Amino acid sequence: MDIPRIVQDQIESKIGQQKVILLYGTRRTGKTTIIEKIVQKFSSDALLLHGEDMQISAILQNRTIANYQQLTKGKKIIIIDEAQAIPEIGKILKLLIDTIKGITVIATGSSSFDLVNKTGEPLVGRNLAFYLYPIAQAELSTIEEFLTTKQNLEERLIYGSYPELWHLNNLQERETYLKQMVNSYLLKDLLSFENIKGADILFKLLQMLSWQVGSQVSTVELATNLQINKATVERYLDLLSKVFIIYPLSGYSNNLRKEVSKSKKWYFFDNGIRNALINNFSPINQRNDIGQLWEQYILSERIKFNRYSNYQPQYYFWRTYDGQEIDLIELYNGQLQALECKWKDAKTKIPTAFAKAYSEAKFAIINKENYLDWITSNQPI
Repeated sequence: MDIPRIVQDQIESKIGQQKVILLYGTRRTGKTTIIEKIVQKFSSDALLLHGEDMQISAILQNRTIANYQQLTKGKKIIIIDEAQAIPEIGKILKLLIDTIKGITVIATGSSSFDLVNKTGEPLVGRNLAFYLYPIAQAELSTIEEFLTTKQNLEERLIYGSYPELWHLNNLQERETYLKQMVNSYLLKDLLSFENIKGADILFKLLQMLSWQVGSQVSTVELATNLQINKATVERYLDLLSKVFIIYPLSGYSNNLRKEVSKSKKWYFFDNGIRNALINNFSPINQRNDIGQLWEQYILSERIKFNRYSNYQPQYYFWRTYDGQEIDLIELYNGQLQALECKWKDAKTKIPTAFAKAYSEAKFAIINKENYLDWITSNQPI
């Protein structure tokens, strides 16, 4: 199944500008497929270079205008896949974009910490950044009928939406693929980064986060269980977020005494990865974590859709010390939007403390009946 990717259209709309386009995304989300389609579409105008190829890397490291003029002759689009593998890639991209007129450079990277660190300062004002995630429901909805989407919902809560899953024949193959992802590819970029002690600790950290989806996470408790210090846990969490495996929500507070503000919750961008980490692919009717799966799915799909729509609010959860809570708070231009995720259709009212403290905030419940409105369109409350 060929699933149109929103980012591809967004990138193509920028081709022709004298800019470096940075495409970030974890491994196996489809970055290479996108750039291959761009090469195919623009044909003789495009040059594709693989950053992990040592010969290509050596050619690009010869930073002379004459070398780059010869390399790019007759081309308008220069694409460097896995650009972070090339030493001093930031300086290379800067020289390319500053001296070769009439070109657009596209550079992909599996991790933001590596590519940003290597391109940051040299490319100030010269780059555009895009992010690619596992397939969003907003992308599937362009080719999938409403009834099919509803029928596939439970599978997506369990297996997630990495592109390769659509080419596998059965659920067992999907399970095997996700386990291989977790064991072989997921941590590859992090383990190549300096001062990482090993895969075991990272794997155990991710497993612990998997069990705590939707709950406040104590870095002190994580450090104690992993037998490492708190600063190392915080560093690893930061790095895991920069390879787009997990993301945090902080507690929202307007300085009310009873609000939780210092804790964080951690979520996975993909349910399939989370379930592979805890080795649980049981169907929905045999699970006791459907609330966690639903909350994580909605939050991740909402964030993906918002980013693809160029709507970028700040994200929080809200909770008081006496147990009142809201799953997701979006803050944009001073306006609060509160969203509560409910798998079952039980009636839920806005928490009293929140309603009193933030009377101007909008509030909505996202359930199985209306969820598509919130992850595939700009739904007003």
